[in-house]
Amino acid sequence: MEKETVSHPFLPIFDNESKILILGSFPSVKSRETNFFYGHPRNRFWPLIARLCQSEIPMTIEEKTNLLLTNHIAIWDVIASCKIKGSSDSSIEQVIPNDLSIILDHADIKQVYANGGTACRFYKKYTINQTGKEIIQLPSTSPANAAWSKDKLFESWKQILEVL
Repeated sequence: MEKETVSHPFLPIFDNESKILILGSFPSVKSRETNFFYGHPRNRFWPLIARLCQSEIPMTIEEKTNLLLTNHIAIWDVIASCKIKGSSDSSIEQVIPNDLSIILDHADIKQVYANGGTACRFYKKYTINQTGKEIIQLPSTSPANAAWSKDKLFESWKQILEVL
C-alpha cells in the first residue's frame, strides 16, 4: 500500500458549552469510510466516553454527537491533511494542522487532551504555539494499544471528569 495524501473528511464536534477538547491525530480508514470519529468497531473511544459519562454506548452519529455535547466535550483531530499509508500513524508525513481556533474562538475550553501519543506529539509540534494551551496526553483508545485494558483506560481517562 502506497502513502496517499488525504484531507480530513469531517468537521469538529463542539458547541459554545464545550469545556474540554479531545484531539486525535487523524481519522483511520474506517473512520473516513463511516465519515465520523472513531469509526473502527474495536476502537474503545465510544464505550469509554459512555462509561465516563454514565451513559449508554452511542451507536449512531447523532447519538455520539449528543453524548459529547450534552457532556461539554469537543472532539477533533490535530491534522487537517497529510500523507499516510492506510491508518498507520507512524507513516504520517507532510502534515498540515487543523486550525483549532474554529473551536477555541467559540467555546470556553478549559483543557485540551490528546487521545494517544501521536496526537500529543503533532499538537506540540504544529499547534501549541497557535493555541497557547497545554495538552495532557491520555492513552490511546485505538485497538493497536492492546496493552491498555478497558479498565486501565478508564482509570487514566477519568481525570477529564474533574474539568467537566
